[in-house]
Amino acid sequence: MQSCSVPRLAAGILVAATAFSVAGAQAQQAESKLYEILDRGHVIVGTGSTNVPWHFVDDENELAGFDVDMGKLIAKALFDDETKVEFVKQAPDARIPNLLTDKTDITCQFMTINTQRAQKVEFTIPYYREGVALLMPKNGRFENREAMDAAIADGETVHIAVLQNAGAEDTVHDVISDVQVDQYEEQGLVFEAVDSGRADGGVVDLSNVMWLVKQHPDRYMLGGKGTLAQSYGCAVKPGDQIWLNFANAALREAMNGRTFPEYADAFERWFGERPPAPQTGFPAELR
Repeated sequence: MQSCSVPRLAAGILVAATAFSVAGAQAQQAESKLYEILDRGHVIVGTGSTNVPWHFVDDENELAGFDVDMGKLIAKALFDDETKVEFVKQAPDARIPNLLTDKTDITCQFMTINTQRAQKVEFTIPYYREGVALLMPKNGRFENREAMDAAIADGETVHIAVLQNAGAEDTVHDVISDVQVDQYEEQGLVFEAVDSGRADGGVVDLSNVMWLVKQHPDRYMLGGKGTLAQSYGCAVKPGDQIWLNFANAALREAMNGRTFPEYADAFERWFGERPPAPQTGFPAELR
């Protein structure tokens, strides 16, 4: 019997390994959520329904908001049709459980990216960067932020309302210093204090301020932004790199590529300003 040569044996092992690798890749592809969604014909997006301007039920009893637009953007990337999306309205504490039990394919619900959550789900790239800002009334004591700062420098007491929490003082001082911080148990009471004149301003999420200024330009103004930031991203069930890669590609092209006009329209619709358009040539977002 003629023995097998070492080169022939090595070649056989290589062919077998390659076949095994290809079979493994095909199996992974077949199991990916991406192909399940494509076969189903629509994507299931988890989001909320009670937080303007992110996700809420509008006057026509339809879900609306920036998170909702992100879900539609992903549907269009999948099917070239933004209507091929099913929204699951969920409470914040259901965002992760619904992903892990496959009740949703992806969650877009102003979900802050942090390392604790990243141990349970996988986040996409950020689609918004949140911070805090000072909301000032146009019919208040001060014509603008400069007038408020001048009053503080002269020793006047300026009252700033904020939602009660352990870091409330630091939250306010990220935007404005040397003021009297008045804490309220509910966010609605913060806005009420500003509207009634009990507070000279309120420190709330930047997105809320931008929305209110857009909706009521004769009533409110932006009095400055804080420096601390947190990122919002969509989330998917862990372990499916193919689906995560696709979601990232859809969001990246929306913020930096051919579908930027749709992202920019949504951003301007809910936040009142248009983000800067991506520049051609070197991909500046990679710098």
